[in-house]
Amino acid sequence: MRGPHNIWRLIRTGATFVRTGAMTVVLEAMDAPPRMRLALWAVSWPFTFLGLRGDPALPPLTRALTALGPAYIKFGQILSTRSDIVGEVLAEQLKYLQDKLPPFPMAEAKAMIAAEIGAPVESLFSAFSEPVAAASIAQVHRARVLETGRDVAVKVLRPGIERAFRRDIDAFYLAAEVIAYLAPFSRRLRPVEVIAHFEGVVMGELDLRLESSAASEFADNTKGDAGFQIPKPVWALSGRSVMTLDWAEGLSLADNAALDAAGHDRPALAKRVLGLFLSHALRDGLFHGDMHQGNLKVAANGDIIAYDFGIMGRIDEYTRRVYAEILMGFISRDYRRVAEVHFEAGYVPADRDIDEFSRALRAVGEPIFGMDATRMSMARLLAFLFEVTEKFGMETRTELILLQRTMVVVEGVARELDPQINIWSTARPVVESYIAHSIGPLATLRDLARAARVLTRFGPRLPQLVEAALIRQAAPPPETKLRTRPRRRWLVFALVGAAALGFALGQVL
Repeated sequence: MRGPHNIWRLIRTGATFVRTGAMTVVLEAMDAPPRMRLALWAVSWPFTFLGLRGDPALPPLTRALTALGPAYIKFGQILSTRSDIVGEVLAEQLKYLQDKLPPFPMAEAKAMIAAEIGAPVESLFSAFSEPVAAASIAQVHRARVLETGRDVAVKVLRPGIERAFRRDIDAFYLAAEVIAYLAPFSRRLRPVEVIAHFEGVVMGELDLRLESSAASEFADNTKGDAGFQIPKPVWALSGRSVMTLDWAEGLSLADNAALDAAGHDRPALAKRVLGLFLSHALRDGLFHGDMHQGNLKVAANGDIIAYDFGIMGRIDEYTRRVYAEILMGFISRDYRRVAEVHFEAGYVPADRDIDEFSRALRAVGEPIFGMDATRMSMARLLAFLFEVTEKFGMETRTELILLQRTMVVVEGVARELDPQINIWSTARPVVESYIAHSIGPLATLRDLARAARVLTRFGPRLPQLVEAALIRQAAPPPETKLRTRPRRRWLVFALVGAAALGFALGQVL
């Protein structure tokens, strides 16, 4: 699908932004310099007649994104949580994209359910409502299971959604390749790899069997978390294009007026949202990757309910430890340690100056502390961080993209609930708890125990492994015989010793 035809899509994207008036809105929100504004207008204005019209009843940016398709809508959902970047008015307008998009016809939804489950809707549910929410990928109906009387939410994919996403992503690939070619400095950001990561995440979201599995695993991990609920999937009524979950009753986390009227403590909710995200990411390595307000509710008892598990993030234990040490370094204002962790993890090239990097990190972190949250500009902070990473040659870590993006979204959700929230003081106890449990003598012993268990599994193969190593040591290639014999002998001794030690420890454990 990739090819020159995608140039048309990029041109139409710019033309749609001009035709709907979104171009002006975006440039003003970015506070773009005059030269950049002139260049964008010069490229887009001649093609205005090619732009999509969209829904004139919607605000300009919302109108443009909904007209362009699901991938653009996803981007708008992220911006809807960042009033500190795009402003209160624009963020409020973009919340429309979270769950208020136009639904597709009920007849199509019922036909998809019947085809997926293998039975008509009337034989499965005693009640089946009109769509109660519609987003970029799917819409949700409230229903009651005929056999059990269980109230459930039935999620149905939009018809043709996979093809629409592939079309948008193809255009994004072209844009990334053009940017990497025309702006060599951008290659350290690995734009093509970033789009590949986005593609993997989105295409996984289009298989609701995987989402049901993620919901089940996430519920198991978080069953002990106070003030947090996960609806359970109904496996018998779920498939690739249909997912059925327990119905979650509550107020939208986006409706501050309703939350206040119900007597909920919004500052406490803000702290809990941020704390839960950090706990899931650091403790479990599995976190909700799409935690905007449209996917969060507040139950009558004050519990936070999360749903829509199409995008879930995973990070390995080593990366979790690195991430925790970086956060803790900023929280404790130990910029030297933050710099060391970056170098140890290979995030910064080894030939760079660690002291200079430490000073640059101090310039990023110090303005945060002691500043009134309402005066802090996240947009300026992110811009300065970009300058620092460019200066020190840091490449984009694709495995951390979703974690970083979700952190931005979660912080935005927390600030919507409590503009005065101190992100660092809220994060500190969660990070300290993880570090106390995962970094130190006890953690080292646990790591050794895991290594021993792995070696124990290879116990039956130890004789063959040792024999093969001895044979290779006894008959090395002629051209390397004198040079490699001592090294191979030590390799054999190390292998035998490590295997024996691992086997013994494994038996004791």
